Amino acid sequence: QVRLVESGGGLVQAGGSLRLSCAASGRTFSGYTMGWFRQAPGKEREFVASVRRSDGNTFYGDSVKGRFTIFRDNAKNTVYLQMNSLKREDTAVYYCAASALGWVGISAREYAYWGQGTQVTVSS
Repeated sequence: QVRLVESGGGLVQAGGSLRLSCAASGRTFSGYTMGWFRQAPGKEREFVASVRRSDGNTFYGDSVKGRFTIFRDNAKNTVYLQMNSLKREDTAVYYCAASALGWVGISAREYAYWGQGTQVTVSS
């Protein structure tokens, strides 16, 4: 079992920045591909970013490329999502997830463990 706890969400003006954190407990953190997803009201859950367990390669959804950065600190059992140049359309609940599969991690179905989510609201 892996327990994930997100933090760092909040209200920010458009153009601003936020950093989300996801602290993991349980089994060996470095053995998991970690991902961030988001879900806005009335919309499906959307892939945001992932960092693969095997090589540390990162992958991003098209809507966040060049603005968001995912990185992990295995010593702290934590994965982060640095969000810059935020837009109103980034408003959503952001979820952290862990996958024991060694894939790219862009599909929610790859992930067995999920956090409770943290709200990000971007105002104009």
